[in-house]
Amino acid sequence: MSPAAAVSATVTGTLFALAAGLMWGLVFVGPLLLPEYPAALHSFGRYLAFGLIALPLAWFDRAALRQLTRADWREALRLALVGNIVYYLFLASAIQRAGGPLPTMIIGTLPVVIAITAKARGHRAGTRREAPLRWRALAPSLTLIALGIALVNQVELEHLRADPAADLGRYALGALLAVGAVACWTWYPIRNAEWLRAHPERSPRGWATAQGLATLPLALLGYALTWLWFALSGNAFEMPLGPRAWQFVGLMFAIGLFASWLGTLCWNEASQRLPPTIVGQLIVFETLSALAYAFVLRGQWPQPATLAGIVLLVAGVLWALRAGSGPEVAEAHPN
Repeated sequence: MSPAAAVSATVTGTLFALAAGLMWGLVFVGPLLLPEYPAALHSFGRYLAFGLIALPLAWFDRAALRQLTRADWREALRLALVGNIVYYLFLASAIQRAGGPLPTMIIGTLPVVIAITAKARGHRAGTRREAPLRWRALAPSLTLIALGIALVNQVELEHLRADPAADLGRYALGALLAVGAVACWTWYPIRNAEWLRAHPERSPRGWATAQGLATLPLALLGYALTWLWFALSGNAFEMPLGPRAWQFVGLMFAIGLFASWLGTLCWNEASQRLPPTIVGQLIVFETLSALAYAFVLRGQWPQPATLAGIVLLVAGVLWALRAGSGPEVAEAHPN
């Protein structure tokens, strides 16, 4: 690839990652807009909508979908389960228990966690060869990120202490669930990028649609099991669509279209142009978007300590970006 083509790919990939981040930030809004809905319905409802949206799109992508092998569909199913349903189940649960800012900041560690994981995986058949992990180079960025999360956590804890009805145990559980979401979304972009860059001839849009189709049966099963569990346990929640049915359906389809399908499409476009250790850093766009949306919903400006924490987080991610080095080209399909 010529230097001019490399620069063009980097700029275009970054813009696609920015668009994905702006749309993915919307997923933090749903649990805040409909707090009375269980996290399971937020997750299964969102991806049920995503799967239904993917059905008509599959007609337009039928040529790309026909190229997928049985192994490719199994990969799409794994990505859909871990990166979509389980991830959002953890995240929605975390937001409902700890509020918006702290889970968003914990999710904001993903760029560095992904970079470290991508390097620590080492080289094996089906993966890219990463440069050796340089802990000394990453130490400043990890320190900045830790300080940023600590500042935001301090502000949120003070906010909780001022509320006599606050539950610190619930808040701590929310933080732990956010860590679970980080684990899911550390695995997903690395695996997804490996498949895309190992198949440069495949359509990123077709791959996004394939993941939507793979998500549909999983979401249908999860929604049905949730309904059955509520019935057997005597849960009084109004199934199948809850007390605010139209708002729930509209929100799920909006998030399914913009955050799930279109966001995945933009991310796939970015992943095909940028190495995973670089594209992983750009998840910071999602963090900044989600924080902005959360404070808009609160109707207040973030406190100075929160702003300082956000600045430290971004600085840490950018430092890690400069400290990272690109991998070699993928050799084969990921394991």
